[in-house]
Amino acid sequence: MTEAVHFESLYRTYRSYALSIAYRMLGLYTDAEDIVQDLFAELALKDTAEIRNMKSYIAKSVTNRCLNLLHSAQKKREEYIGQWLPEPVAGAAGLPELAAEQKDTLSYAYLLMLERLTPTERAVFLLREVFEYDYGQIADITDKTEANCRKIYSRAKKQLQGSELPASPVSNERQKAVITRFADAFLHYDPNTLLELLAEDAVFISDGGGVVRTAIRPISGRERIIRLLTSPKAYRDMRSWKIQMSELNGEISLLFIDGTEVKSIFCFRMTDAGDRLQDIYNLKNPLKLEHLQPIIF
Repeated sequence: MTEAVHFESLYRTYRSYALSIAYRMLGLYTDAEDIVQDLFAELALKDTAEIRNMKSYIAKSVTNRCLNLLHSAQKKREEYIGQWLPEPVAGAAGLPELAAEQKDTLSYAYLLMLERLTPTERAVFLLREVFEYDYGQIADITDKTEANCRKIYSRAKKQLQGSELPASPVSNERQKAVITRFADAFLHYDPNTLLELLAEDAVFISDGGGVVRTAIRPISGRERIIRLLTSPKAYRDMRSWKIQMSELNGEISLLFIDGTEVKSIFCFRMTDAGDRLQDIYNLKNPLKLEHLQPIIF
């Protein structure tokens, strides 16, 4: 086997795995892609015969690159204007879990939940919970002791208490039914239907990144959210754009398209019963929507 063929085989085998780790670590698909490309550019110049366990090597390399990026971006995150939301990914993003059992760990709400953790807690938690590494392997990947990894994992679990996602993911058909009604109610300023569709303790989070005007803080409570969504001025521009229902992060979302450009999206978290909207995430930051443009049809 030639070196070029060998490298191409490595790339096909491990790219999606590396991307799965990087995207969950960062919550930014474009940055995750950059990290994976850098990793494979390095591998192309390396004697891979020296690597005894390629999968573990990939996991360690990606995790450490993500940790370095998260630590360097920490101040930038702290100074971010308004709420920070992850970049969503479409079904063709090269993440096979979107159609598998683990796709709930790619849900928008799950990624946002992970933001409560420090970079190191996030790494240990994901390696244990999602990628099912044992503590000895996690210690090797993170260059920490096994005992320390156990403590970090326990601390991360405590940090996430009270933010569990529904035990049984809601089917796409059920999501479509609720979100179709929501879209119609939003377009027609219909407070009565919104009252039926929103959980009493619903939360609305928006991200404009300081580039586009949005609510800077989360809006809690059904009544307050309805007042915002039925305001004659707040979302006048979005009501003039084409609406497209698409699958993002394995769940049904709404895209608002001006011409050929995705200008805004609504992602959702459903209640356990699957009949109401628990959380609404409105992403309008254009820098986080650029990679979605090709999914328009």
